[in-house]
Amino acid sequence: MSATFARFGNDLHAGRRIIPLVSRRKTWYLISAISIVLLAALAGLRGPNLGIEFTGGSEFQIAGVSDTEQSSARDVVRDHLPDREPKITVLGQDTVRVQTEQLDSTETAALAQDLATAYEVSPEAISTSYIGPVWSGDVTQKMLRGVIVFLVLVAGMMAVYFRNLKASLAAMAALVHDMLFTAGVYLVVGFEITPGTVIGFLTVMGYSLYDTIVVFDKVRENTDGLTRQRRTTFADQVQLAANQTLVRSINTSVVALLPIGSILAIGAFLLGAGTLKDISLALFIGIIVGTYSSIFLAPGFLVELRSREPEIAAHTDQVLRERRGESVAAPAVRHPTTSVTETVGADVEDPGTIEGPGTDDESAEEREEPETDGQPAIARERHQPRRSNRRQRSTPKGGRR
Repeated sequence: MSATFARFGNDLHAGRRIIPLVSRRKTWYLISAISIVLLAALAGLRGPNLGIEFTGGSEFQIAGVSDTEQSSARDVVRDHLPDREPKITVLGQDTVRVQTEQLDSTETAALAQDLATAYEVSPEAISTSYIGPVWSGDVTQKMLRGVIVFLVLVAGMMAVYFRNLKASLAAMAALVHDMLFTAGVYLVVGFEITPGTVIGFLTVMGYSLYDTIVVFDKVRENTDGLTRQRRTTFADQVQLAANQTLVRSINTSVVALLPIGSILAIGAFLLGAGTLKDISLALFIGIIVGTYSSIFLAPGFLVELRSREPEIAAHTDQVLRERRGESVAAPAVRHPTTSVTETVGADVEDPGTIEGPGTDDESAEEREEPETDGQPAIARERHQPRRSNRRQRSTPKGGRR
């Protein structure tokens, strides 16, 4: 199995096998657009599950309970706040977390006492905390500010590195796709949005850009001197670069997903660790989507943005015309003393293979061609009239030295 995959990767890198990642880019665009629209529709029906850090409120953690069932906590909270539904989460094996709207100190103490009675634990086993709306609003503003600063700095760095603003725009477009897709999945699953979620999203942004930079770096290598050949177009070279980095991207993603998947499965679902669950889900989905976009979307975005550049468009037109059998002749360069008839009729040989007498410092181009039927060859002399005239003065009459 590994040998087959390695051979598959070698074929992609050598160009013996090509997956139409760029030539069918509109198909990948359509798949991504449909997926994002569906996720947005489902997320709109469910609504965001914002954590207390963003909404503000009171939190109670009941430790050492013998039974982590949630109905007891819900009934107690409803007795105190009949119009509000609490958020109840099980943490680990013996801890229950209850989040409610903002309560004053008297209401907090009364609710903590009733929760201790309901779960048959001592009041000291319940820890309480309060998060006000000012602090939560400050967290939200700093989160948005951090994301904006991150995007601006990375976009500028990529534009300088690739010396092309369009490469930076293509990478940013792929990154926006990754963020929308990851956020859609997160909202549909219904996990709570916490500062840990924001950390996961920022990590995903960095990973997605890293994978895209690897692909674009290969594109820059393949397109160096693009216009000096007429075998492949810019789109062909971008597609080859995406194929050459495909196996590398898959291997990197699998290695990254193994520990994250373990955290998500063991730490979140088995141990009930809320913070681990928030971070790991964002990372798990984001890495998968980031790998997809860097291979299937970002190269297509780059081709769309750069294919209209005059130099690339002219080169692409020349290559396509030659593939259709249309001649694309370069303009002929003529010597002022050479006619078309003489150039075509002349017997042109490699100057380095012509034998004949000459001085030791005389180059191969300066030697005369041998005679044919008693008449010297004149085609090369006509290209070099001055050299030919000097030799004729030193040549005996009759054409022989």
